Amino acid sequence: MTALPPTMPPISLSDRQRLDWLRLIRSENVGPATFRDLLRHFGSAAAALEGIPDLVKRSGRRIRLASREEAERELAGHLAIGARMVAISDPDYPQWLRAIDAAPPLLSMRGGGASLLERPMIAIVGARNASVAGRKIAAMIAAELGTDGFVVASGLARGIDAAAHEASLAGGTVAAFAGGLDRLYPPENAALADRIIGSGGAHVSEMPLGWEPRARDFPRRNRLVSGMAAGVVVVEAAERSGSLITARLAGLQGRIVCAVPGSPLDPRSSGSNRLIKDGAHLVTTARDVVEVVAPMLGRVVAPPPAWGEGDSAASRAIRLPEDGDLAVLIEALGPVPTAIDDIIRFTGLGAAVVQVLLLELDLAGRIGRHSGQRVSLIG
Repeated sequence: MTALPPTMPPISLSDRQRLDWLRLIRSENVGPATFRDLLRHFGSAAAALEGIPDLVKRSGRRIRLASREEAERELAGHLAIGARMVAISDPDYPQWLRAIDAAPPLLSMRGGGASLLERPMIAIVGARNASVAGRKIAAMIAAELGTDGFVVASGLARGIDAAAHEASLAGGTVAAFAGGLDRLYPPENAALADRIIGSGGAHVSEMPLGWEPRARDFPRRNRLVSGMAAGVVVVEAAERSGSLITARLAGLQGRIVCAVPGSPLDPRSSGSNRLIKDGAHLVTTARDVVEVVAPMLGRVVAPPPAWGEGDSAASRAIRLPEDGDLAVLIEALGPVPTAIDDIIRFTGLGAAVVQVLLLELDLAGRIGRHSGQRVSLIG
């Protein structure tokens, strides 16, 4: 099996830069997309941390920035549990994950390494209350994928996830956490989590240490599962299940979506059967999966822009927003997600000015970010 080609030139962060990156991503209202735009605007995380107070001054609110002491404690906590912070430019950052919208700039990681994370991945997800037959076919596909050179990604949940991880220990497996790496969920899978690390697999999370997973964190975790993989295989998914969220995210990320058919009499298969009706690839063996994802493996995945530390002189040279520009932008926004390029054309403000104003609104908690470089107004 041919490994994926590199997607971006390596950018080596110093210890000081890595600490600044961690401070920035842990600051109030700074998510992955905002982090990327701040880096693009200011040139470095250090400059962004200095410039944010002035940037949000017009919003009338103050943004809580993570302190150096907080970031140092988190890094020390990683060392204490045998984990590390991996930047998007590091060689052991999952290659396909780099290319998704709003990829995490930093991942908490335990285990793994470049030899594991450079290999192509397939995600296997499905019902927590899976049947014996569902667990058996998930395990069979996972084990055979490992023999074919694939790493299996999943979410370490009960049922299908656990069966896929267990069967892929020999071939390599990666578990994405919804909470911090020290907050395993569900606790009953602790022994399996240990076996994943013991077999050379990995745990990944974008959440801080100590973060208890909430319901809203699981879709975020699911985007990591699908984002790391070239394709997603769904086994036994009910309607409105988390597995269908993973499949939908996979489609938005340009990944291959596969589903194992199930009995129409079993509600645990109603969602996966509908995926097949809607165009997902029907698969029953690992060979089926390999055949449909094979065309993906030769592609060079385009890297996201502006993920490096650079010179902020360019951002200082652009025209800054003038009085009245913010009102024009807010008038153009609404609750419907709108492409940033369309906003630029409609308002005539210019790309650089719109990006600065969106950063102001984002840090003030007034806009929502959506896939495809779209934004919406909140409140």
